[in-house]
Amino acid sequence: MDHGCVSLHLILLFSLLTCLLGTRCDSVKLDGTNKPSTNERGSYGHAQKMQAVMTYAFGHLQGLGNLPWHESELHSSQMLGNPSVSVEVSSYMCSLWCQKVQAGEVAGSACAIASVTYPEKMYHFNHCPENWAILDYWPGGCGDGSSESSRWAGGRIRHCLHAAYVIAFLCMLHSDEVLKIQLHDLHFFSNSLILMLPFRKITKMAVHNNIKPFWLWIMPMEAHLCAVQAISEWITASKIMTGYLFQKFASGDQIAEANQPLTSERFLELFCNNLLDIGVDPSSYHTHSFWRGGCQYLHIECQWPLRHICELGGWSLEFTNLTIVKYLISHNDDATEPHEHFFNPDRSPSVKCPHCGRSCPCA
Repeated sequence: MDHGCVSLHLILLFSLLTCLLGTRCDSVKLDGTNKPSTNERGSYGHAQKMQAVMTYAFGHLQGLGNLPWHESELHSSQMLGNPSVSVEVSSYMCSLWCQKVQAGEVAGSACAIASVTYPEKMYHFNHCPENWAILDYWPGGCGDGSSESSRWAGGRIRHCLHAAYVIAFLCMLHSDEVLKIQLHDLHFFSNSLILMLPFRKITKMAVHNNIKPFWLWIMPMEAHLCAVQAISEWITASKIMTGYLFQKFASGDQIAEANQPLTSERFLELFCNNLLDIGVDPSSYHTHSFWRGGCQYLHIECQWPLRHICELGGWSLEFTNLTIVKYLISHNDDATEPHEHFFNPDRSPSVKCPHCGRSCPCA
């Protein structure tokens, strides 16, 4: 295939990219007319995902790399670089963002779970004797999706949720990754455990041997974030010996006999019920909240270097794209300090812990 055919082929693919974005996410048709209000349109986040897929397809599958789409200096008729990384596509994405903002359709990211507030509050609520106790049968019990008061879950479900929360939070995992963990992926030691994931959603064409293990240690000073204790308590309560670590539940707070993992949809439903237990509106939260919350916890409270966080999360260490920023900063996260206290000379001084190096105005 000569250069002219290659250029024509790529231009056609570039046109396909803009058409896909425009027809699925835009409120204006390709002929310039407005779409009917009854037509379902993709969100801005959906458009970003489509662009990311096309960037990967052009860059890796077509071998064009990540250089911006531009005309060759040697051959005026030849285009080089990645069509998805172009001024035209970037301009379209900016205009689409403005359009979504004006229409009130901007999709906010999932609100991050803060380690000192919601995980700790849910930990104490779930660990109340009347909620944490394992009964032979929990009346009203959890298989029907009822969320009446705190009777929606028995002790087994609360053990299960706490263990899943901690793993997702500390390891910054998708709910699908957490719920697909099996017993043989865990290796226990006297004061720690190793979690070997069989796959990562963020690792393209990952091989099991290329996925680094997670080393989790006993955390006596932060019991609500101790994964070793949470997983051990869940295995003891569930009596699961083989198969998936987080399996489906039947009625009465009983584990279903079939070795099937808990679904992400069911996990989200249980998580929302748990937020309602502590008086928190779950509408701003999603399963991604644990990933974002864990990232902020490691950076702000534990003061980890960004390189360590990216390595743990499996993100690229090429800081030119700053993928990690969207997990550290969001407009709908809780403020760590009131705006009016930024320059207040009478505010409470921060106390630095000599053991872990953390500092907090409320210490």
